[in-house]
Amino acid sequence: MDNGLPGIFGHLAPLLDRYGYFAVLAVIGVESFGVPAPGQTILIAAAVYAGTGHLNVAAVAAVAFLAATVGDNIGYLIGHAGGRRLVHRYGRYVGLTEERFGKLEGIFTRHGSKLVTVARFVDGLRQFNGLVAGVAGMHWARFLLFNALGAALWVGVWVSAGRLAGRHIGAIYEQVSRYQVYLLIALALVVVALVVRHVVRGRRAGADGADG
Repeated sequence: MDNGLPGIFGHLAPLLDRYGYFAVLAVIGVESFGVPAPGQTILIAAAVYAGTGHLNVAAVAAVAFLAATVGDNIGYLIGHAGGRRLVHRYGRYVGLTEERFGKLEGIFTRHGSKLVTVARFVDGLRQFNGLVAGVAGMHWARFLLFNALGAALWVGVWVSAGRLAGRHIGAIYEQVSRYQVYLLIALALVVVALVVRHVVRGRRAGADGADG
């Protein structure tokens, strides 16, 4: 029987057939607080399934949004309540080394709101943005707002793409995954530019004070 799921998404059809919306809720939810899971893949697969009439597209979007926001907030609470110790002890088992965590924390400290908004589109940031934001001390209300915005954009983009693109979604997904590297490079360049500007301004202020 044709399950309507192309390429890399086809192996998720039995999971969606058996558990439906709960599969979407569980997989996206656990991925969102740091457990390695194919959250983005199952979101797109469920959207393609909705396009074939197996699931309701509005329900897929609602469940995915709920799972993403709740999962990220669980990650935030873990980070806020002592996540640094957990990361140092267990982070390497899920790919979050101390060095990687330190870099993420530094970026979040300076540009938390922007990163929380775009994090769901970038592998690595999607899984750990709540945890890092909690450890970095980002205010919860601020995190909640920008995380919800990011989740809404993420769900909207992929549910729409999955439903409309159907059998071509595999190729689309591969292209977007390829270009996320350039997004990370762009974010790194922005951070470097801001740091350089801060250093230059500090030196100018120091020179002006010395002249005064």
